[in-house]
Amino acid sequence: MRAESLWKISRKASKTCRKFDKDCIKYEKTQMDSDVKVGMFLNSAQGILKMGLATVLITGARLWTKGEIDVFTYLVFIVCAATIYNPVFLVFNNLAELFFVNVRLRRFREMDQMPIQHGNTEFTPANYDIEFKDVDFNYNENKQVLKKVSFTAKQGEITALVGPSGSGKTTAAKLAARFWDIQGGTVTLGGQDISKIDPETLLKNFSIVFQDVVLFNTSIKDNIRIGKRGATDEEILKVAKLAGCDDFVQKMPQGYDTVIGENGDTLSGGERQRISIARALLKDAPIILLDEATASLDVENESKIQRGISQLVKGKTVIIIAHRMRTIANADKVVVLQDGHIAETGSPAELKAKDGLFCKMLELQMNKN
Repeated sequence: MRAESLWKISRKASKTCRKFDKDCIKYEKTQMDSDVKVGMFLNSAQGILKMGLATVLITGARLWTKGEIDVFTYLVFIVCAATIYNPVFLVFNNLAELFFVNVRLRRFREMDQMPIQHGNTEFTPANYDIEFKDVDFNYNENKQVLKKVSFTAKQGEITALVGPSGSGKTTAAKLAARFWDIQGGTVTLGGQDISKIDPETLLKNFSIVFQDVVLFNTSIKDNIRIGKRGATDEEILKVAKLAGCDDFVQKMPQGYDTVIGENGDTLSGGERQRISIARALLKDAPIILLDEATASLDVENESKIQRGISQLVKGKTVIIIAHRMRTIANADKVVVLQDGHIAETGSPAELKAKDGLFCKMLELQMNKN
């Protein structure tokens, strides 16, 4: 029975991969068709323009040789034709870029039309428990991402969100910090509805480490200091060592003063992730959101950083998202999401005993390893 369940999960994963491949091929074909059509249009337009200039030259020369126009008139026509041709030619050269810019402008307009979130700027919660009550959420009308989701992430506990890709784990974590407003139900922090709290005020209580790290073209020290304005060099060095940054920073020419490029393009994925974790350690907020925080690391470095994270999460509300089951081995509660709803919840030991979706995911990962 267990082998049959694993086979079903594996078959579903293969089906998802095949669908993803088809979507990529379809997208690539659409892009190629669009590029070919734009290229044909631009080249045809430029060809017609060049033919027009050539026609002026040939026709004018013929009229001049017949004595119907003088040389001055002929030169005037050539200058006028060239004057008209050059700006039109430049417009056609830039027309392709205008098409691409239009796509981005539409996206900017969509962002500009999004409703601005407001709320109280004073927030003093009794505790830092996060509670989801029958939460519904969708990015657009066609797809429901979360359906009647209810769970509580208590202060002093680690709550893990697990489930297949696309089940709504990351969405749930971001909703806890009010990245978006929900369509149904409530999300509360310390008993207060977060939809009534100003987003900037709310985010002061969160330290967030997402899988996609955002870094800036400045020194490692300044990138870590974003977590706490005015932090001393000693504080930065302390959290950097806890996050495992010291190992690679010491090999750099200027150490912590080394400029790492736009979004840390001189660093590996694991090194960028460690800087992000150091930043969260420095902020020392009462609520921690970890979304695949160690996904870019090998087992050895993951073990090192887990020690730093253990210092980060003491006595705090922690929501952690991970595909690696060993990452959530010490979680107090596991919430298993599937297709936008909660499939099961409990401690890791309780869920293993149930032999449900969590147990099947665990076994599937062990078989892969």
